Amino acid sequence: MNATQTVDSSGRTDLSNCRWLISADHEQRLRAVVEMMREVSRQTDPQQMVQVYSRRVRQILPADGSLSLSRRDLVHPYFCITRSSRWHDPPDPWKSPQRLPLLKGGLLAELIYGEEPRVIDDLQIDADDPAAEYLQGHRSLVGIPLFDSGRALNMVVLFYNQPRAYCRQFLPEHTWMSNLFGRATHNLVLSEQLRQAYEAVDRELQIVADIQRSLLPVHLPQTPTLEIAAHYQTSRRAGGDYYDFFPLPDGRWGILVADVAGHGTPAAVMMAVTHSIAHTHHEPPEPPSKLLNFLNRHLAARYTSGTGTFVTAFYGIYDPGTRSITYANAGHPPPRHRRAGAIVPGSLQGQASLPLGVEIAEHYFDCIQRFNAGDAIIFYTDGITEARSPSGQMFGFERLDQVLLCGDTTARQILRRTIAAVEEFTGGAPPGDDRTLLVAAVT
Repeated sequence: MNATQTVDSSGRTDLSNCRWLISADHEQRLRAVVEMMREVSRQTDPQQMVQVYSRRVRQILPADGSLSLSRRDLVHPYFCITRSSRWHDPPDPWKSPQRLPLLKGGLLAELIYGEEPRVIDDLQIDADDPAAEYLQGHRSLVGIPLFDSGRALNMVVLFYNQPRAYCRQFLPEHTWMSNLFGRATHNLVLSEQLRQAYEAVDRELQIVADIQRSLLPVHLPQTPTLEIAAHYQTSRRAGGDYYDFFPLPDGRWGILVADVAGHGTPAAVMMAVTHSIAHTHHEPPEPPSKLLNFLNRHLAARYTSGTGTFVTAFYGIYDPGTRSITYANAGHPPPRHRRAGAIVPGSLQGQASLPLGVEIAEHYFDCIQRFNAGDAIIFYTDGITEARSPSGQMFGFERLDQVLLCGDTTARQILRRTIAAVEEFTGGAPPGDDRTLLVAAVT
């Protein structure tokens, strides 16, 4: 596939290269292009892709030398040489930009800042040209600008050892192809940068998730007359669901379930803030209304005012001696109460109140609910009831109650059965919202 061009004694160019491109068998040229595109498409590293493309193009459009120039992030008349056919150990311009020659002025600066394709048929080199060492030995050239956001920030320069050696007939297509490949290379660079950025963000989110999970209880309470099982699942690396237990005198335990509005890292941060406030309460966290009032004042005063963020919360204190829960609710879905094969309507409904952080003057009030042996209390966040099927239906309260009423009544069995039902309903799709489920079986 070699082609040559010569100049006769009259100075006219022998355009054998042009004639070959015009007259060569189209299937031969097509095979060459297909093989080039096939090999280029396998590359994931920009440097390797450029090297493959350059080698293949030289077979189709031979030249005696080449340079790649860049003026990205530079001002006139500065430019960098990013590639040279004379380099034996070329640096990677994306990974080692400090190794690239930085030049000022001269013919190459004129070419790249000219922002137009340019052919020089009779190349005359000034001895003091900053790029003289790259230009010497060549008698003609073509400069092809590569555009980015409407500006020629890069340029490919092809050199020939004979005058008038470049066939102008192919300059439009050559400019077209070079710019398309330049865009492909730039997109690959951006793709790699995006991958690295995602990996960095993912590492940070994993740290956030680890910190968040460290705030959750390590062990479940060992409470007389109450068996507890817990499930916690975030929709992303980190989430805004929160549950906690507070040991109190006389074997009592405080049970807190909360849900920060939103998802992801912002919700996780607010979840951590809520945890911190709850654990900085200088008195025992009782009665429930007192803790919720404390949380609400601090959230509304310092963290949620004007942001649209809020936290729903249900806090109850279980007394194993009386099998009762004293509780207060801040806009959270009331726990379901199963008794003797039925859901007790209105149980644990309490007094309607705003979520935490909405109104600093909001007050919460205590209610009490007693239980019988064999009862079950199901605390949850709306990620359970609002889980969606592939067709967009919500799991809802009716399905939740159906699951709670069938089968065995131990806390672990109810928990596993409910989570399995939600997974089956959603088709195993990743959760769209955080899911927290606590099951307390009264023994």
